[in-house]
Amino acid sequence: MGKPTGFTEFNRQLPSKVPVAERLPNYNEFVNRYSDEELNKQSGRCMDCGVPFCHSGCPLGNVIPEFNDAVYNKDWQEAYDILSSTNNFPEFTGRICPAPCESSCVLGINRPPVAIEEIEKHIIEIAFEKGFVQAHQPNIRTGKKVAIVGSGPAGLAAAAQLNSVGHSVTVFERDDAPGGLLRYGIPDFKLEKWVIDRRISLMMEEGIVFKCNANVGVNVSVSDLLREFQAIILAGGSTIPRDLEVPGRNLKGVHFAMQFLKQQNKRNAHKDPLANDGIESNIYAEDILARNKNVVVIGGGDTGSDCVGTSNRHGAKSVTQFELLPRPPENRTSQMPWPGYPMILKTTSSHEEGANRHWSIATKAFLGDANGNLTALQVVDLEWKMPPEGGPAKFTEVPGSERAVPCELALLAMGFVSPQKEGMLAELDVELDERGNIRAAEKSYRTNIAKIFTAGDMRRGQSLVVWAISEGRECARKVDEMLSGLSFLETKDASVQFFINNT
Repeated sequence: MGKPTGFTEFNRQLPSKVPVAERLPNYNEFVNRYSDEELNKQSGRCMDCGVPFCHSGCPLGNVIPEFNDAVYNKDWQEAYDILSSTNNFPEFTGRICPAPCESSCVLGINRPPVAIEEIEKHIIEIAFEKGFVQAHQPNIRTGKKVAIVGSGPAGLAAAAQLNSVGHSVTVFERDDAPGGLLRYGIPDFKLEKWVIDRRISLMMEEGIVFKCNANVGVNVSVSDLLREFQAIILAGGSTIPRDLEVPGRNLKGVHFAMQFLKQQNKRNAHKDPLANDGIESNIYAEDILARNKNVVVIGGGDTGSDCVGTSNRHGAKSVTQFELLPRPPENRTSQMPWPGYPMILKTTSSHEEGANRHWSIATKAFLGDANGNLTALQVVDLEWKMPPEGGPAKFTEVPGSERAVPCELALLAMGFVSPQKEGMLAELDVELDERGNIRAAEKSYRTNIAKIFTAGDMRRGQSLVVWAISEGRECARKVDEMLSGLSFLETKDASVQFFINNT
């Protein structure tokens, strides 16, 4: 390693952030860059552990010890080459990945793990600054045409991989710009959209065609795709949000989280927040604004956290976040040993900006006034217990805990249940699994229709951006094998081989 004793000499240090008071008035990213000295120290913490469990923790199989060594030695070209060999979009994962690799870091057994995610972001940004990231057109075109439906991380990864081996790729996106939830789901303060535009421009230079406002099954004919393309990848994501069917659901002021987040991203892009809304919505087509309102976010995950940060930037009177499950522990327990991903308390930058967080609480009803406006939530505390016969924990309502919580804006951030069935999937008649996702084996990514493949959340259900990129890459290899007879595209296992060959 670059500095064999670095992990004993340096402590984990994350980059500084713009102070809360300075970042709340805008939607800009606020995490600063490491200094050259600090970046050198953080990469030097990567230890010569022998068996780098971070490889298995990363769904992409990133070759982490090797690029840390290159960073420590300031060999930026090598660091970029290693990172980009397994990850098409480190500028995305370096900003918004929950870093399961860090949970598997060997150093993390008894010390804070290596800051892998931040180092990854620094590698790609330095590579862009130094001009290492260039568009590369394939030398030969195969004459085979592939349609990819959906331009989220899975679709983009599959497009990049298939284009690199000479297939002609067209990406269909129902929104007005590529990126999927990267563009219209993740707030700008976590991922500024010029980062997406920079990558899309490179992909277009490489020959990938993007067709936006193209809703397959609505204004783009499914029959045309089946006729014109030798292979089709369905990468539309899991877009139907989980609803909360309790009394008062139709009151004005109850909205899905993604409606709220998408509208704000459109405002930031100086677009009409109500135009071309491809997300399921309730009966009110209106600007969803949190200013001077008591906001309650129902759901404790990352989407809920994004709603907290956005509501604070709107100038909400108060922001509260509810979670049905009990408060997680702050550290690993015996039930979540290393190197598995631990379900521990996560406090995000949005929480640091201000939020009242409550666990073990259920919403019984939405309460409103005579004009149909939301005024409060009727809630109750829960008590969770493990049943004597074993199995998952069960809850009961705490007697006497029912109460009303003032609320003029409730945001439902309880996850997503499945891809949209109406339109494209119904017309194609692809087989679905018991959860409503497209059925396709992980090793083949092929649906019950021979030339149609699927990847990402549309196949595996709601998941992480890093998993979507991994699925897009693996699916692309299977498509290439079908079109060409064999494929030279790398798989996740290639990173392991790289490590063996360079040890």
